[in-house]
Amino acid sequence: MNLLFLLCVLCLTFTGLCEGAGVLVDDLLNAPVGGKVLFTTKLTPQEPHVTVQIVIWNFGTLNIITFTGSNITTPGYEDRITLFISSGSLELRKLSLDDSGDYSVSIISSGGESQTGSTTLRIYEPISNVMITTSSPDLVEFISSVHLSCSSSGSSPSFHWLNGSSEVTASDRVQITDGGSNLTIFNVTRYDQGTFRCRVVNPVSNGTSDPVFLSVSYGPGRVQITGPREIDVKHTLTLTCSAESTPSASYTWFLNTTEILSDSAVFTKEVTEFSDGGSYTCTATNNVTGRRSTAVHALSVIVKQPPSCNSGCIAGITIACCVVVGLCASGLYFVCRRRKQPINLSHGDTRTGGGIQNSVASSSNQDVTYENIDFLQKQDGKPVQLE
Repeated sequence: MNLLFLLCVLCLTFTGLCEGAGVLVDDLLNAPVGGKVLFTTKLTPQEPHVTVQIVIWNFGTLNIITFTGSNITTPGYEDRITLFISSGSLELRKLSLDDSGDYSVSIISSGGESQTGSTTLRIYEPISNVMITTSSPDLVEFISSVHLSCSSSGSSPSFHWLNGSSEVTASDRVQITDGGSNLTIFNVTRYDQGTFRCRVVNPVSNGTSDPVFLSVSYGPGRVQITGPREIDVKHTLTLTCSAESTPSASYTWFLNTTEILSDSAVFTKEVTEFSDGGSYTCTATNNVTGRRSTAVHALSVIVKQPPSCNSGCIAGITIACCVVVGLCASGLYFVCRRRKQPINLSHGDTRTGGGIQNSVASSSNQDVTYENIDFLQKQDGKPVQLE
């Protein structure tokens, strides 16, 4: 009986294939240096009358622990290994790179059933100290190229480059070499400007570098002048020049070919004469790229005339004149008519003496106007006989 038992143990130890396969849950396990790992079996705690009789764990060809009623642990594993008898699972602690490799288990239950399984454990040093070095952070569009290099601590690193939140990928102008740790951008453009980071990962950890900002100087381009195309004399002229440029461009103004202002994006002038019109030119200059670009704005100086009168306006004026003339004529006629109304003198009026009284009384059927009465009264106070 003892001989049979020993033969079975030897069979399980060296072949791991007496009966059954795949008793372990994971085919591959990853763990960090200094961490721990649990090799989990598919077995659950058995009923009291069905128990695990034999458990053998091997690392490669090395038997690290055997249970046959009691544990037999290989030296070097005593303080960092735990066997769970009810399921045959194994915990391994204080991991080092030397623990990477293939592990296998053989389990025999009290009913004589045997199961085996195998898995691979890979140990990694965690990622740390991720850093970027760059050839130059200050670049000129279409001229400069830049080289970025990423370094880190940790095993089996995988490198990824980010510009802002977007991942940088290889293209005609972009090269990623040396396993992804080096990034080179040729003939940079303004769209390459941004914050670059290097992200390094392995199966058990990851790390990201501090940001490196790449500044790309460009322009000036798209120079534009905004302002009126014509202006009246005695008005204030304001022209504004703008350009796409990093860093900001400086501006110089010319009227025809004469320089009139420098170092200002805004030109302001009180227009006083026709010679203030002409071709206004704005020249934008980028002192870093050494480039310049211009825009031209034509301006005409005018004198605004009073608004002309059309046919409708003339008709309105004619009608108004006619109305005014009519009103004047009516008023004159009314005044003249009132002044010619007759006045009857009563018989008892004695203001001009008895002679006049009798004459007026005897001529009661004749009309006497205000003009006649006035005439009588102005004859030195003496009565005058009316004829």
